[in-house]
Amino acid sequence: MYISEVSGHHSATLAIEKAIKLLSPDTEILNINAFKYTNPISEKIVNGLYMGVIKSTPLIWDYLYDNPSVVNKIDKIKEAIHKFNSPKLKNLFDRFKPDVVACSQAFPCGMVADFKKTYNSPLPLVAVLTDYVPHSYWVYDRVDYYITPSEEVSRRLIEKGVSADKAKSLGIPFDPGFNKPIVKEEILQKLKLKTDLPTILIMGGGQGLGPIKTIVKSLRKIKKDFQQIIVCGINNKLYNSLNRMLKKHPKRTLLFRYVDNINELMGISDLIITKPGGVTTAEALAKKLPMIIVRPIPGQESNNTNYLIAKGAAVKIDKIKDIDVVVLGLLNDKNKLECLRQSAGLVNKPNASLDIAKLILDLSNNCVQLYPL
Repeated sequence: MYISEVSGHHSATLAIEKAIKLLSPDTEILNINAFKYTNPISEKIVNGLYMGVIKSTPLIWDYLYDNPSVVNKIDKIKEAIHKFNSPKLKNLFDRFKPDVVACSQAFPCGMVADFKKTYNSPLPLVAVLTDYVPHSYWVYDRVDYYITPSEEVSRRLIEKGVSADKAKSLGIPFDPGFNKPIVKEEILQKLKLKTDLPTILIMGGGQGLGPIKTIVKSLRKIKKDFQQIIVCGINNKLYNSLNRMLKKHPKRTLLFRYVDNINELMGISDLIITKPGGVTTAEALAKKLPMIIVRPIPGQESNNTNYLIAKGAAVKIDKIKDIDVVVLGLLNDKNKLECLRQSAGLVNKPNASLDIAKLILDLSNNCVQLYPL
């Protein structure tokens, strides 16, 4: 279960589904937007409000995110919503008869935890965290296991009251096919890029968020030769604007909308400039790709940024218009780039999806028959 169609939460569930199918092809899987299923009208409204807030007034989200005062105040509202949704979940579960439920976002996790409490259900529930700091909205006593990105996140959950034996530091799930080796020179030639130039990848997640136009303008000031790949996701307005702007750009540039070959694009790149979404971060770490982080969303992305900087796996830029200075410095300093690569290799978890799939399958095999005929 996840919420939001174009999101890291959905990508995480798809990655786990694919990994389960690799290990157990006959397993039946229902991958569902829980919010859309239980509250289809509210889902559109809330998603629209969320996108509006993070684009125009991100400080509001920063205040709401994991604020103990806010968490306490909305507890009763949250409980009422869960109670309202429990019968809907019961209908779904009675039809599908799951052996395990895994949630990549706190909202459906809370719904299923309340369902278990309401109906005294033994249904195994797995919470899959996709950011490097756990917020309090995840904590429910009916969750059987928490899959965390790192040992530090597991410790933070334990400090919030989660039993130590429930926290498993298996990593953030991403497409298991992402680890498939590529031949860099072949991909560069296929994309008609030069094999002897540094390649910079610029992304803003599936939504194409962030100051990508400002980044591209700043990079024009770099005298050193390089080539760039820009991925706009579903942001058609950004794509069209950049398409016009890049006609006069002096650097070799590939411009894409939403793509399904991030594995190849990261594999041929020497540097990525991106927002630090959990799944994007996990993918870049798996590729040992040096990261420059720009304008993280307050809350989860700011926390991800702090984690990556502390681990020496990323550099953060505060003044976007001056990003050219930092990029040029990195392109001219192979030792610094190598340090970033090595640091990424120390904290990455490239087998996360398969490890999570194994845990879920073990739970499925060990559980009792929950829905007798």
